[in-house]
Amino acid sequence: MACVLEAPLRMSVLSEVTASSRHYVDRLFDLDPQKVLQGVIDMKNAVIGNNKQKANLIVLGAVPSLKVSTKKEFFCWKSSGIVKWEGLMNGGNWLLYLLQQETSSTELRTECAVVLGSLAMGTENNVKSLLDCHIIPALLQGLLSPDLKFIEACLRCLRTIFISPVTPEDLLYTDATVISHLMALLSRSRYTQEYICQIFSHCCKVRMQALKCFSVLAFENPQVSMTLVNVSVDGELLPQIFVKMLQRDKPIEMQLTSAKCLTSMCRAGAIRTDDSCIVLKTLPCLVRMCSKERLLEERVEGAETLAYLIETDVELQRIASITDHLIVMLADYFKYPSSVSAITDIKRLDHDLKHAHELRQAAFKLYASLGANDEDIRKKIIETENMMDRIVNGLSESSIKVRLAAVRCLHSLSRSVQQLRTSFQDHAVWKPLMKVLQNAPNEILVVASSTLCNLLLEFSPSKEPILESGAIELLCSLTQSENLALRVNGIWALMNMAFQAEQKIKSDILRGLSTEQLFQLLSDSDVNVLMKTLGLLRNLLSTRPHIDHIMSTHGKQIMQAVTLILEGEHNIEVKEQTLCILANIADGTTAKELIMTNDDILQKIKYYMSHSNAKLQLAAMFCISNLIWNEEEGSQERQDKLRDMGIVDILHKLSQSSDPNLCDKAKTALQQYLA
Repeated sequence: MACVLEAPLRMSVLSEVTASSRHYVDRLFDLDPQKVLQGVIDMKNAVIGNNKQKANLIVLGAVPSLKVSTKKEFFCWKSSGIVKWEGLMNGGNWLLYLLQQETSSTELRTECAVVLGSLAMGTENNVKSLLDCHIIPALLQGLLSPDLKFIEACLRCLRTIFISPVTPEDLLYTDATVISHLMALLSRSRYTQEYICQIFSHCCKVRMQALKCFSVLAFENPQVSMTLVNVSVDGELLPQIFVKMLQRDKPIEMQLTSAKCLTSMCRAGAIRTDDSCIVLKTLPCLVRMCSKERLLEERVEGAETLAYLIETDVELQRIASITDHLIVMLADYFKYPSSVSAITDIKRLDHDLKHAHELRQAAFKLYASLGANDEDIRKKIIETENMMDRIVNGLSESSIKVRLAAVRCLHSLSRSVQQLRTSFQDHAVWKPLMKVLQNAPNEILVVASSTLCNLLLEFSPSKEPILESGAIELLCSLTQSENLALRVNGIWALMNMAFQAEQKIKSDILRGLSTEQLFQLLSDSDVNVLMKTLGLLRNLLSTRPHIDHIMSTHGKQIMQAVTLILEGEHNIEVKEQTLCILANIADGTTAKELIMTNDDILQKIKYYMSHSNAKLQLAAMFCISNLIWNEEEGSQERQDKLRDMGIVDILHKLSQSSDPNLCDKAKTALQQYLA
């Protein structure tokens, strides 16, 4: 149906239109595009802060023009594409026509959107007039443009129109594609984020759909979250509106979604974790959603959101653990489906079966977050009825999501020294864990291998049986993974395995890695891989017999690797770790000769003794001390060579250092020359 944009002539209104206002409108019909553009710019400057001028221009657009009454095509937003609609265009309405014409320059279209936005900032009658002209479909159509400035101008105008009390919020939802397109535009600029969030924030007062959009938009998005936290709706900040939606008398869906919004904003850093809206409102609301009184799907969403909220904050974990007996409450999540014999309602059985996996997954996730840091909380979790059995069973579930959540829970609890020595050993959790590591998606492998790192710590009783089950080969294969996290975890686990290990285990590790793979890890672009590999070498090169044995078989390659790292562009921590490896080599009986016969390495040690960083100086002095210790065979020759290199002069200088560690170490080294 055609949309007629002209209105009946009203002489009483027309008499109020000034000649200057008509002059601005008349210039829009010039045949010269540059003059039209300048006319729009002059109109923009004229209406700023002048509500009377704005009203005059709108009136001119609503009255038939004696100069032009030409039928023109318009376009409006439709999910099926761009659909034409026709109307008689004239006067101020010509701005809408120019804005939508692809033949108009982008600059002209942008200026038209700016003027329309300024007109909308006038009175409520102005907004009503613009709405009658179907301005919203025209502006939404403009959002399909590739030009960012034009998009921002359209969004700014839309924002102004939607925050007006006379604009029906339903207009935002007339087309299902609008919301998704607005969400896609969020990341384009700071202004698109600001305007879109303000549009959504106004409409969320009447629509759950907008509230859900906020929840999605704020998730892991600091920019959007920082914008939302400062948005004001009718004088009230958006977080305050969300808090009101958490009240018990609100619909459960609204409570949950508002809690998700506040959770995402908190995790993004827009709201402090100790803010009362989080501690006293959001967290208790989410705990409430975990209770038996709630529907199963609500319990799932509540637990998963709470797990995300408290995941990285120790205090929130502590507060949640003592709120409404949450730890015990979660145990009920594992009791679905109920006993089949007790269920006569087939629909209920089907419902329980459908949500059983989701419930277990959510419970494991929340237990993992609760036990991430606090030893007492971990103890309470493990003491919950059949908890370790449930985790072990979870590791072999058919659902990948449940297996992943169970591994995460196990990883969280494996940070406890006490539990590694007791519950983990009593239930032999390493067995199902090793089975998981044999064949699983990378997402599960990352968490499972990280858990294995903890089980391989020196004080863990699980270390020996894990070694006997062929873990070295498995871990060496992980170090070759393209997945960074798996490489880190593989080398990390080997590092833990090598700590105070027998010589055979160390030899097996080196054999499993191969020299080529070791060099590959030492040249890895990721600093975590490099640091863990250096940590492995340091643990391998401990105790003199082991040092001498390893250096006799791999000395040339290790010295070459050390040289490359000390010469490379690496951070202080990497070079300190490398110097510590040299200090270990220098502690060997025969291995130290690989340093003394390598003048390049000796010059590097000397260089780092005079480095500006005290950590590197101290690490270099450990090397020197081990080389010159006078109780060992050949110490005199080593002392003489180092003296000739000027090492003693540097030691004298360092003995006067203001750093007490450097000073003491230098004096101790000098005493070896005096003995």
